[in-house]
Amino acid sequence: MALARQLGVDRLDAQVLLGELLARPRSWLLAHGDALLTPEQDVRLRAWLDRRAAGEPLAYLLGRKEFHGLTFQVSPAVLVPRPDTEVLVDWALEILKASPQPSPQVLDLGTGSGAIALAIRHAHPAARVTAIDASLEALQVAQANAHALGLEMRLLHSHWWRAVAGERFDLVVSNPPYIAEADPHLSALIHEPMQALTPGGDGLQSLRDIARDAHAHLAPGAWLLLEHGHDQASAVASLLHTHGFESVSTRFDLAGHGRCTGGRYPGTTPSQCP
Repeated sequence: MALARQLGVDRLDAQVLLGELLARPRSWLLAHGDALLTPEQDVRLRAWLDRRAAGEPLAYLLGRKEFHGLTFQVSPAVLVPRPDTEVLVDWALEILKASPQPSPQVLDLGTGSGAIALAIRHAHPAARVTAIDASLEALQVAQANAHALGLEMRLLHSHWWRAVAGERFDLVVSNPPYIAEADPHLSALIHEPMQALTPGGDGLQSLRDIARDAHAHLAPGAWLLLEHGHDQASAVASLLHTHGFESVSTRFDLAGHGRCTGGRYPGTTPSQCP
């Protein structure tokens, strides 16, 4: 595709977009390289290629993204689910599999598209899942995904813990905003919701807020699992230790970077200990 090359769009991305336009698999495209587009199809493809060349994620152009074996609807109201986040889901499922609770209460803080919460619900049907987000637009996407996948979960509009005052959970997971305000990588993410990417400053404020207030919402022996930046594992582990968590450890992504850090809440905080 000459236009894609001219715009600097990856060949595979261009083929995916063309296949989406024509509702044809890549194998068909390769076998019919001389097929002609209608004028309407040509205009639509050029618009897509322009947007992709400008850095818009392929998932937004397609309106969907695969994550943990499921297909999720996505829009610019939510982050595009990343493969690295599957580390968080896999860890959560390990904990649930070993849980003595027949129907464990699970909370996803900052659910976005609902990918984490619904992947957990799909793989562990006995879990009773609650998902929270501060964005109404994100909750609409999560609700659409729950409906499309036929999975039940409770959705709440809230900033972190506020909507679950008085409730306690057996497992809490979160992929909060964690990119530092001065991180140069932010410039490549301008098409995604900035409030879901960075809390400003050093990037740790959301993680601090979650860890600080977690003790009021965790059952004894419950786990808190947090996704974070590749260079934040030590800082997050320190936060969890400070707030009384035990068995604190970090899980690594496919690139070998510390990606998720979690700990078990024993039922007491440092201030409660004798």
